Amino acid sequence: MAPSHVLRCCQRVLAWIPVVFIALVVCWSYYAYVVELCIFTIKNPGEKIVYMVIFHLSFIMFVWSYWKTIFTTPTNPSKEFSLSKSDKEQYEREERPESQQEILRRAAKDLPLYTRTGTGAIRYCDRCQVIKPDRCHHCSACDMCVLKMDHHCPWVNNCVGFSNYKYFILFLGYSLVYCLFIAATVLQYFIKFWTLCRRKSAENCPKNDLPDTHAKFHVLFLFFVAAMFFISILSLFSYHVWLVGKNRSTIEAFRAPVFRNGPDKNGFSLGFVKNVKEVFGDEKKYWLLPVFTSLGDGVTYPTRLVNLDPEQPALDIQPESAKSSVDGQCHPTRPLSESQNRLLGNDPHLTEDSLDADSHKTAGGQGASVLMESES
Repeated sequence: MAPSHVLRCCQRVLAWIPVVFIALVVCWSYYAYVVELCIFTIKNPGEKIVYMVIFHLSFIMFVWSYWKTIFTTPTNPSKEFSLSKSDKEQYEREERPESQQEILRRAAKDLPLYTRTGTGAIRYCDRCQVIKPDRCHHCSACDMCVLKMDHHCPWVNNCVGFSNYKYFILFLGYSLVYCLFIAATVLQYFIKFWTLCRRKSAENCPKNDLPDTHAKFHVLFLFFVAAMFFISILSLFSYHVWLVGKNRSTIEAFRAPVFRNGPDKNGFSLGFVKNVKEVFGDEKKYWLLPVFTSLGDGVTYPTRLVNLDPEQPALDIQPESAKSSVDGQCHPTRPLSESQNRLLGNDPHLTEDSLDADSHKTAGGQGASVLMESES
């Protein structure tokens, strides 16, 4: 049997196959559109220039966001969430779960933790040997704990989390723009080439102003590929837009986070506008650029105690930090960052008005694989 490190290297190499496939498709689409369509097929100079300019703008933004999604390293919990040497040795010696939890509770008393496991225990990763911050999960593919983990995406060979979630959303959005623009501009030439291919053997076939060259095959396949990718990405993009509006990760959509008052699917929701700002930042001029503008540090998140679904009217929501202790433990005293305080604001109540945009909820399929760890 091959050594484990050899198998691990083989897995890492094979994991790049989806990324290489996407890169090859994008390179071919660039050649087919710019060379075969714009240079060899389109005769009108004005149309050619307009198509080339818009195409390159969408191409650059698509490649830029895709690159950032792939090569942005996932953020891990800081050292303050690691057990001290003495606590770690004591934790490993203990066999009773109750004693281990007592050690974790003592180590986490000053940490900003609001969520627990399904049984109410401190969330601890035995693999990374760290106390998991809120919204942090262990990715078995990356073999690390990732802050605000959403899912592990094979198409980018990376974990999508706090550090690159904005890039991932932009990657999906610019993919749609790229595919839609190609499909819309290629359609008329697709029809002409398709007609030429079907009627070229007929003696009474009307003259076609397009040259009967190999460009027609590139144009025909370009339309099919662009339309296929557009349809498949649309549902995924719609689903993640809905998640951003609800301030949930994919993992939290499947399994509600457990707070001290119990499971709460809307525990991190601050209203649609503030939820969007948490991912894209305060300055709207940077929203469409693949640069990091997300608010917070990935460790602490402003929360509100939600007893009812925010889609129901007349909500009364109080800040989680103001709620008295339920299980006899004190809430963490670590202050929120300046950006998180701006998110929470001074509003003691959230109403249906802050969630109007959620009325356009879309039920998209999640095409990326979700890796959720088993919590003891």
